Amino acid sequence: MSEFAEFRAEVAAWFRDNRPPEPDFLLPESFMEVGTEQQFEYLRAWQRKIWEAGYLGMAWPKEYGGGGQPQAMQDIVNAEMARQKVPFVPNTIGLNWAGPLILAIGTPAEKQRYIKNILSAEDIWCQGFSEPDNGSDLAATTTRATRDGDAYILNGAKIWTSLGSYAKYMILLARTEPGSKRYAGLSYFLVPMHTPGIETQPIRKLTGEYGFTQTFFRDARIPDDCLMGKEGEGWKIAMMTLTFERGASGGQAGGIARQALNVHDTVDLARLARRDGRPAIQDPLMRDQLVRFLIEDQGDRLTAARGAIPGLTSERPHAIPLSQKLRTSEHRRRLLQFALGLQGANAARWMGDANAREGGKWQRAYFNSFSSTIGGGTTQIQSNIVAERVLGLPKD
Repeated sequence: MSEFAEFRAEVAAWFRDNRPPEPDFLLPESFMEVGTEQQFEYLRAWQRKIWEAGYLGMAWPKEYGGGGQPQAMQDIVNAEMARQKVPFVPNTIGLNWAGPLILAIGTPAEKQRYIKNILSAEDIWCQGFSEPDNGSDLAATTTRATRDGDAYILNGAKIWTSLGSYAKYMILLARTEPGSKRYAGLSYFLVPMHTPGIETQPIRKLTGEYGFTQTFFRDARIPDDCLMGKEGEGWKIAMMTLTFERGASGGQAGGIARQALNVHDTVDLARLARRDGRPAIQDPLMRDQLVRFLIEDQGDRLTAARGAIPGLTSERPHAIPLSQKLRTSEHRRRLLQFALGLQGANAARWMGDANAREGGKWQRAYFNSFSSTIGGGTTQIQSNIVAERVLGLPKD
């Protein structure tokens, strides 16, 4: 048995033996739906347990709390977590965006200060990019950071702040040069959320759950060592952050970020759902659609593997990483819409309805799927990125 095969068996056994008990409350599907203290503490304790067992941050440096192991070992852990459908780890922004960024360009002091607590879930992170009046137009940022001696004074607002109610730190893009426009005059900060003058207001989602907040900055004073890089480098650093968020750059700590209903769950649903008095899976049209989703799912898996082989991507080397977020988020939305269609009129039922299929989890998952098509850049923005940076099409 190879080294990795032995490791895979070890990991599989650990997750089987250490899976947390099912809670007596509804778990969120992803970090974007964490809306109660019960949910948060349950998931936070689970992340810490995985890290203490050595299965999170395996490829991050040992001196900062990681494992110093090959990335392939973390990939095995991630795959096993998904296969066994264990709960996700909540510190998604810290593990997958802020952490990799700090490791890539942060100072030794920043790495020492932040990385270990990201892994242990002691410090939860959130993101301050989108604003109420600007949506996906990140370059239109109006939140201000005004230099005042050895500090900056923050004023403005951010919106769709996932985990904003629970975060200790925020990655923040703010304008430091008065009168500057678009990409110039922006700076990047690692902001302590417990600073006086920073307030979060929960936002109720379409599903009735919480998880997002709007964040207000009213003369919030932060030390100048919260600045990452130099003044005016904010746009460059924000774009680097988005390469981690969209999966175009590696270096993430691992773990899974959601408990996702997938194409195989949809096949199982098709066996249970009825159409014209028969299982829906016996309907030729439904079978054809299921096969198309299965092919697309497998294609995405193989595409990700192909992206690691330079000889197979030489013609358009950026096509796979830059299209990954677009492909996977839209695939999930369409798959869940199809799953609701399998249920016929029963799809109109909601969570709490005794007659809803599997407690209404398909309806909940469908409405939640739109968050992935918006966060990190909308589907329209992602399509433009592929058109411009992969296909070379003009902005006009």
